[in-house]
This record gives sequence, C-alpha cells and structure tokens, in this order.
Amino acid sequence: MSHATISQSISIVHPISLSHGKNAEVWDTTGKRYIDFVGGIGVLNLGHCHPGVVEAIREQATKLTHYAFNAAPHAPYLELMERLSAFVPVGYPVSGMLTNSGAEAAENALKIVRGATGRTVVIAFDGAFHGRTLATLNLNGKVAPYKQKVGVLPGPVYHLPYPSADNGVTCAEALKAMDRLFSVEIDVSDVACFIIEPVQGEGGFLALDIEFAQALRRFCDANHILLIADEIQSGFGRTGQRFAFSRLGIEPDLILLGKSIAGGVPLGAVVGRKPLLDNLPKGGLGGTYSGNPIACAGALATLDAMTDAHLKTWGSQQEEAITRRYHAWRTQGVCAYLGRMTGVGAMRGIELVNADGTPASKQLTQLLELARDAGLLLMPSGKSRHIIRLLAPLTIEPAVLEEGLDILEACLRQLA
Repeated sequence: MSHATISQSISIVHPISLSHGKNAEVWDTTGKRYIDFVGGIGVLNLGHCHPGVVEAIREQATKLTHYAFNAAPHAPYLELMERLSAFVPVGYPVSGMLTNSGAEAAENALKIVRGATGRTVVIAFDGAFHGRTLATLNLNGKVAPYKQKVGVLPGPVYHLPYPSADNGVTCAEALKAMDRLFSVEIDVSDVACFIIEPVQGEGGFLALDIEFAQALRRFCDANHILLIADEIQSGFGRTGQRFAFSRLGIEPDLILLGKSIAGGVPLGAVVGRKPLLDNLPKGGLGGTYSGNPIACAGALATLDAMTDAHLKTWGSQQEEAITRRYHAWRTQGVCAYLGRMTGVGAMRGIELVNADGTPASKQLTQLLELARDAGLLLMPSGKSRHIIRLLAPLTIEPAVLEEGLDILEACLRQLA
C-alpha cells in the first residue's frame, strides 16, 4: 500500500503494514506473524484486542458513540472519573478531566498550574518527553527531531539533569544543578511547577533517583511550587504497580495519564488535587472529543482487569524473565555491544554500547531490522537511539515472552 498520501515528516520504525493482533502477537498484511515488544509504544499493557476491552467497546457502541461532555454529561465519563479517583494511590481527594491524549493532558496541566499559582516558569528535565504539541515540545529534554525548524516555543521552560542510577547522574549532581539554576538563571518565586517522569520513556527507561524525588517534593512544598508526575508511559501497571511514583515515596500534585489507560482507544487524563483542578473559570477546561463514551468504556474495562494482584503477578513475571535472560547474556558474552539494563519492574531497556562506552546507535538500527526479519518488533529509545525499550503487553503468555527473548538473543549474537 502506497505511503504517498502520508506526510513524510512522520518517522516509521518498521516499514510493514499490520493487519490484526491478539495479545502480544500481530500479523502483517502478508500474513507474517510478529511477537510485539512495542505494544503501540506503551499503549497495550493489556495486549491487542483484550476480550474485556473489546466487549466493552462493542456494547458501548450500540448505546452512545459520542457526546461532548461539556455540552451534556454522559454516564461513562462520570463513572470513569469516579473509578480513576479511587485507582490513583494518593491520600488526598482526587479530581480531574479526560483528554484525547497524553500530550493534551500535559497541555491542560500547564493551564491548571498557571491558573493556580499565577506563575509561568516550568522546570523539566534532560531526556524528557511529554508530547509533540507546541507547548509540550519545549518541555522535552531533546532537540532533534522534535524542536527542529519550529521556531520559538511557548515558555519559559528550564531543564535540569535527570538523576538516575541508569544514566550515572547522582542526586547530589542534580541538586547542585538546581541550586545553580535558581542562583543564576531564574528566581524560584517565579516557578509554577516541576514536571518529571518517574521513569523516563523516550529518554531510555531511566528510573528516577528516590532520594532526589523526595528532596524535590520537599523543595516544592517549601517554595509553593507544584509537582507534576508524567505517568503517561510508566503508568497503568508498566512497572508492576498502578503508577511508578509510588516507589518514590512521594505524592505529586498533578498526574498525567494516557497510553494504556483505555486498552488501545485514544484517551488521556490529568488528575490531582481537587482545588487545583477547580481553579480555572467555567469553560477553561474541556474538549469536543475528550472523554468520548467509547474510550471511557475501554478505560473502565481496563480498570476492571488491572487489579493489584494482576499487576504484581504480571509485572514480576515479566521482570524476572527479562532480568534472568539479560544476566545470562552478560555471563555468556552473547554480544560485544551489550550494555546496561535500565528501568524498573516490567519497564526495561537494554543499552547497546561500543567498547569505549559510546552509544552503539548503528548496531541498534541493525538489531531492529534483524529482529523484524526474525518475527520480533522492537522500539528504540535514548538520546542516541541506542537503548531497546521492552514494552511487551503485561498479559503476554510466558511461552511467547520466552520466544521473543530467544529471537532477541539470536539477533544480538549477529550484531557486527
């Protein structure tokens, strides 16, 4: 099928055309089967065509396919927000709004913090990815390709090093950079919020340093600054628990949701402290398709499936399999380019590096092609596109997971 009518500014990782999928497997239009370690870039934690999600969508489609909530409320939106408020593990009353995507959730969060604080400055982090809309571009901690050729971006936004054991940046180094920022660049009293991913996605599956997270929470409290946690990719069980911020021992003021929230149907949300969500004037928040009834039905079915017991089991099984195989590969020396394993829980990355420690981006490009030819779809990440991000559905059958890891091992052995 021709791509002539598709914008050439859209980058495609795998030049195939998919036809259908089931759980962790997909088939292209030629009938070739692939094991899917991409999962729609983190959207399919429950896999392709989860039966509960499909049935909920089908049933809702016979009742009400759309209504704009700000014109007249509908039951799926109301029920979902009640369920979400109970699902988010914080100790304060939760309020929120539904959006069409994670990026739209981030955009609305920026409006909310401006309205609540009267301030405009945002502090984000190196390696961050928060979306492709104009305001979220400036939050991203990477220029190419997202910020190229688009000119001046909405701001003001400043960036700090992202501290993680996965990238070698320590808590002390990040705090020193923060002290310099407020000594040299910007008055702390002008800062509206910090926005941070508990585990970076695009940045290479880097897990945030716990000590820094707690220091940042204390700093925000002392300076009346809001803290936003972007859980768009790390949320809904990706790390083995509902949300990744729980492992940090903190509670954000606002939380961005998306990707796996609705089992593959476009949906996002921004949730958090009720006074913050209520501070803008009537009509300040909303959207025509935001909280579409069919998307809400998919999200309700997703929440039904994501019990704590399921998440713990799925997460631990996948983490055990990935870490066991990775350490075996290291011990056996299957690949000269095999670097560190990053991330936490079932949200894992595998780094490819040269002998001198520099990113082996060329080899990762080769690996993507080798794996695809062998029937495994992988996704790159990291500033230099040298880290494999593993995003198999949490519901993947153990035998299929092992088959996919077998293919990955065989392809790692072929790298040159």
